[in-house]
Amino acid sequence: MGKIYYKGFNRNLQCKNRSQYETGKEYDMDDNIECCEDGFLVHENPFYAFDYYEPDGNSRFYEVECSGKESHDIDDSKTWFSHIKIIAEIGIAGIIKAGVKFILDKVDWKNSKKSEEEASAATNTGYRSAAINTGDWSTATNTGNCSAATNTGNGSAATNTGDWSAATNTGEFSTATNTGELSAATNTGGHSAATNTGNSSTATNTGEWSAATNTGINSVAINNGDWSAATNTGINSVAINNGDWSAATNTGDCSTATNTGGRSAATNTGDWSTAINTGVYSVAINTGNYSSSNVSGKDSIAISVGTHARVKGSIGDWLVLADRDPETYKVRNMRCVLVDGKDIKEDTWYSLDGDSIVEASENDCYKEPMSEDDIQKLKETKSE
Repeated sequence: MGKIYYKGFNRNLQCKNRSQYETGKEYDMDDNIECCEDGFLVHENPFYAFDYYEPDGNSRFYEVECSGKESHDIDDSKTWFSHIKIIAEIGIAGIIKAGVKFILDKVDWKNSKKSEEEASAATNTGYRSAAINTGDWSTATNTGNCSAATNTGNGSAATNTGDWSAATNTGEFSTATNTGELSAATNTGGHSAATNTGNSSTATNTGEWSAATNTGINSVAINNGDWSAATNTGINSVAINNGDWSAATNTGDCSTATNTGGRSAATNTGDWSTAINTGVYSVAINTGNYSSSNVSGKDSIAISVGTHARVKGSIGDWLVLADRDPETYKVRNMRCVLVDGKDIKEDTWYSLDGDSIVEASENDCYKEPMSEDDIQKLKETKSE
């Protein structure tokens, strides 16, 4: 029996657009398949998978079983094995769940502080510490790395300033905040807020009227409740809302904002971004270049006003496109059309060529694949 690790792929279940994998199959270094010099690259910390594959519709995330020859990099962010089995696809939600568990499993719960009374406070400043409150209006704070602060009562606050930390609130009116990298803040109650300012972080809210915010690179903010807001200002980020009347906003490049509820808004202002709405009366807006807006709900609007942009929708949706000068960015033309199923087909990409709306191939390359070096440069630029 091998060890369980996590691995990212592109949407075709390939690594670096080369070797083809299949679910349930096993592979060895001596098989006719390309791999890294030291073997198959996997991650013990699930969140590290986001460093190599963006958490968007172009990536897939799997649980894998590894054995054989094993090697690690200096900080253990990468591990190589000579044998790998592709077990099952777990998606972004599965990576987040596994990442939170990975963090909590490293906590020294025996030396944790615990408060069960209302208006209580538990504080840890050391590494691998845990602060727990089960009463209402409580506060749990950790400033060390690999720490966990948990509140199950209403009106509570859990804060981590160290790396690889987790702050969790299950009660309403709660706040969970992480400022370190590779952190996770989760709220399952309504009227909650989860905030991450570090890179490769995750903030998740499943309750109504919640807000999840990430300002770091490679971050994910998810809201499953109604009237929620998920916002990412970093590069390569994803903001997802599944509830009605929600808003998902990305201002960084290469980002994805997705809403599946009705009367929602998904907005991207960076280049190479995607805004998707599947609910009725929704709006998907892109102002960056090489971006895509996609709506499939009734009476929705897809807007792309950057250069080399494209849009598509379903019957009854409106498509808005602008033609800009690529050098001056001045608007040269603009068109708005209704998806009627005849002149403008549903579920078909369209772009603006001069003053005419024309079909854009599904396989058109609107985004050049980012290399690992390019991603690292973006991280270094953002951290400076």
